[in-house]
Amino acid sequence: MPEDSRKRAARRLAIARGHLESIRRSLEDPHVYCVDVLRQIKAVQGALDGAAGVVLRGHLEAHVATAATRGDEKELVDELMDVFKYL
Repeated sequence: MPEDSRKRAARRLAIARGHLESIRRSLEDPHVYCVDVLRQIKAVQGALDGAAGVVLRGHLEAHVATAATRGDEKELVDELMDVFKYL
């Protein structure tokens, strides 16, 4: 994966970690409003989705775009079909 993609994905994961820690702390408060917790959970999901998008783009740029020159197009198509199950 390109270095820029690694850094961007790591930044998004750090955001997700911060949100997740905030959720954990808020659940210690007996007066926490459930909708606020749900909003924070959605923020974590968004950060994780963003990180996944960055990793996928990095993979496409670094590996898929060059598959024809390497001659492994079929393997990469199979791999991507498998990856899309998780997105």
